[in-house]
Amino acid sequence: MGYRVVVVGATGNVGREMLAVLSERAFPIDEVAAVASARSTGSEVEFGDTGKMLKVKNIDHFDFTGWDIALFAAGSAVAKLHAPRAASQGCVVIDNSSHFRMDPDVPLIVPEVNPDAIDGYKARNIIANPNCSTAQMVVALKPLHDAATIRRVVVATYQSVSGAGKEGMDELFEQSRNIFVGDPAVPRKFTKQIAFNVIPHIDDFLDDGSTKEEWKMVVETKKIMGSKIKVSATCVRVPVFVGHSEAINLEFENEISATEAQDLLREAPGIMLIDKREDGGYVTPVECAGDSATYVSRVREDPTVDNGLVLWCVSDNLRKGAALNAVQIAELLGRRHLKKG
Repeated sequence: MGYRVVVVGATGNVGREMLAVLSERAFPIDEVAAVASARSTGSEVEFGDTGKMLKVKNIDHFDFTGWDIALFAAGSAVAKLHAPRAASQGCVVIDNSSHFRMDPDVPLIVPEVNPDAIDGYKARNIIANPNCSTAQMVVALKPLHDAATIRRVVVATYQSVSGAGKEGMDELFEQSRNIFVGDPAVPRKFTKQIAFNVIPHIDDFLDDGSTKEEWKMVVETKKIMGSKIKVSATCVRVPVFVGHSEAINLEFENEISATEAQDLLREAPGIMLIDKREDGGYVTPVECAGDSATYVSRVREDPTVDNGLVLWCVSDNLRKGAALNAVQIAELLGRRHLKKG
């Protein structure tokens, strides 16, 4: 016996990826529904590579009664309005937006990192999926933290335009084309030209000079891994279509060598260590696109601090940063609580 699963925001990049991941991981499903806004109602989306087409239903009129799990990929405004309604109708919500992440009654889950926290989902019948840049980072940090206790994290991100949705991807493509033919590259989605450029600004600015994206990485890492970890983040948008990269500096309470860290990362769930000290012996976003792993490369000791390491982390943000993590949460929920399939 399988589950009845709803994908909300099924016509967007992450929603389509959720459908693909559900299919490829053979998630036990009896029935799946594609749900989106009124403007998408009646259109069709494919359920992974099964060839099965799903007719999109209107979120405003959708009844979640009798459905087991709803994967939300439709943004904070939709989640704020409809996720509590779905939860009240008995459907467990796994939400990809930022709206519920810091709610103390909503667990924020990365299954490889804090699976036990999922047991708190019954307080609101909602589980939050972390920010894409946070998700891949904590997967890489978990085995190292368990071994030597991380004291401080300094991270610079190199985030692809797919993190800004289809509009971001379209803007990079259009600007790149325009530059090649001599037309102006006018920014619309982003604050400055993104083609052949980098933009040190993701989401709104806060009073302290940081951005909301940077704030998310700080508070979400603390909620997932423990409040004692200090985190400083600089989040940058780069002209890459898919795949977020991160340069991470770590300071530990206890001694840990680069070799020890490599051994731990090599055996850790969800991680693929590609770390050869030679030309091309590391992973870039091009190689990770479409893959489920969080890749770690360039592991080395940081001589500027006691017990310091530096590493490079790359992952497909539409998968581990969103769709895959949500489906992994659903799998964890099934094993621990719903007991079907």
